[in-house]
Amino acid sequence: MTQLGSWPARLTATTATTAPAAVVLIRLYVGVVFLSEGVQKFLYPDELGTGRFDRAGIPAPGFVAPLDGAFEIACGGLILAGLLTRLATLPMIVNMVGALLITKLPILWGDAPLFTDASGWWDFLHESRVDLAQLCGSLFLLIVGAGTYSLDARWHRTAVAPGTG
Repeated sequence: MTQLGSWPARLTATTATTAPAAVVLIRLYVGVVFLSEGVQKFLYPDELGTGRFDRAGIPAPGFVAPLDGAFEIACGGLILAGLLTRLATLPMIVNMVGALLITKLPILWGDAPLFTDASGWWDFLHESRVDLAQLCGSLFLLIVGAGTYSLDARWHRTAVAPGTG
């Protein structure tokens, strides 16, 4: 197997980033929201965890809600640290697309179990603003990487310059 085909080489390529240091602000926002929402799924299971998933009609809410919470905690923490950032955004992109399709899209035709008084375009935009921001932030981090102030950048610098760090 060639060096480029090895998992360390692929992982090193995944951590590469030429994004500016200011990306830390996007990581801070996206990571804190995912991490805190994941924790709250366990702190407030009836309102934000299993109970909410059940009311939304998500199958196996007792399994899916804690799984979702665990992914949000783990990926949010990785994004905050700037560690394996691109990989951590992938499940969160799926998470946000799912949240939009399952809980927010039905608002457009007035059939959203979690938002019984909401219907139409403006209510959809209002209720999905955080989901859309998280989706866009995650897509941004997937594209540009973690930025200069991250463990990914440090890892990449060390990996491409053997004998340093």
